[in-house]
Amino acid sequence: QVRLVDSGGGLVQDGDSLRLSCAFSGRTFSNYAVGYFREAPGLERELVAAIGGDGSTRYVDSVKGRFTISRDNANNMMFLQMNNLKPEDTARYYCASDILFASVVAGRVAYWGQGTQVTVSS
Repeated sequence: QVRLVDSGGGLVQDGDSLRLSCAFSGRTFSNYAVGYFREAPGLERELVAAIGGDGSTRYVDSVKGRFTISRDNANNMMFLQMNNLKPEDTARYYCASDILFASVVAGRVAYWGQGTQVTVSS
């Protein structure tokens, strides 16, 4: 059974940076795709970024050039570096994982973290 633990959220100001972390356990991390989703009040959950076991990535257009997803297979960790944060990035961020990259991109994932709140003030 895969377990995901989110951390790294917080309250920041417009233009600041944050790094989210996701700790993966229970299976061989390098065999799994992982990604971050976010959910804001009144809005549908959306994929922010995903990374496959081979390092391939996918980003939602609104974060391209500002966010970078990465993974450390040796330590079973995923990271989301978020730069130039904007108030519209305010949401609860969830790490997610599935054996297939396409499943993560489609939001049809088997495993979820508990989420971490990111709040960006203007």
